[in-house]
Amino acid sequence: MDVPRVPGDSLIVATPEEGRALAITLARLTVKATQPDGDVRHRLRAKYADDPAMLIGIAHVVAVEFATVAAANDYWKR
Repeated sequence: MDVPRVPGDSLIVATPEEGRALAITLARLTVKATQPDGDVRHRLRAKYADDPAMLIGIAHVVAVEFATVAAANDYWKR
């Protein structure tokens, strides 16, 4: 499996807003690495779009990615 790289090869960002955007990107790249077939991802989208538990799961993945980015940025405390 070809795992996508972290954009810019760094978790360092200037602001929490940029960190959240990076977290979302990382979560999307994880889904793409897990299911590389775009047609399958498109078909599955309808299954999770109306399932609250699946949406909460997606939010959790983004939250974990955000926590990683925040820690890498020393929680934006300089």
